[in-house]
Amino acid sequence: MKKQKTSHSFFYRNSLTIVFTTLFLITLGAQAITGWHENNDEMRDLGANQLSFSTYLFSGHFISATFENFESEFLQMSLYVVLTIGLRQKGSAESKKIDEPEDVDLEPKVTKGAPWPVKKGGWILKLYSMSLSICFAILFLFSWAMHLYGSLKSHNAEQAAKHLPLDTIYSYLGQSEFWFETFQNWQSEFLSVAAIVFLTIYLRQKGSPESKPVDAPHMETGK
Repeated sequence: MKKQKTSHSFFYRNSLTIVFTTLFLITLGAQAITGWHENNDEMRDLGANQLSFSTYLFSGHFISATFENFESEFLQMSLYVVLTIGLRQKGSAESKKIDEPEDVDLEPKVTKGAPWPVKKGGWILKLYSMSLSICFAILFLFSWAMHLYGSLKSHNAEQAAKHLPLDTIYSYLGQSEFWFETFQNWQSEFLSVAAIVFLTIYLRQKGSPESKPVDAPHMETGK
């Protein structure tokens, strides 16, 4: 007897994206409000004019803080997508199997329901087959550039408040401030990836696709 498909609501079918997008918007708003107060406190201490909330949203302080975090996340995801192609971790739920072939390594075939680039073939298929890593790389580079722009803008606003000369983008890149902001975020992302890769060898979470089955052997690689 053929199993009848269950009809699910729009929210159920898209709940993971909806919940995380909602959490993102809430925390971004909270960051904007608290960052606005923090920036105005700093400007007041320097004897500079305080900003309205709408003006703050286009300030270097807000742009730098926002894209500094985006940058590290997209770097993490782009490296994770690319490095998991060839690297392995025995026993990890986040790794491909050590010796067994994986479906993701198979050459794409034109089947019913296949994405249109697969049906098109040629360079379009080649590009599509790498589209996830390309997208994350572009998002990383854009976020890095916006972080640099915002950080320089924020730095020069502080320089102006202190009646000091402003820096160019080239002179600013030679200073430690921007790179300190950059590396403190990058290292946390690398640590979090290393943690989930290693901890999924020995720890479990029933029902999560990021975990192996609860009864799976520790040294069983993949899900």
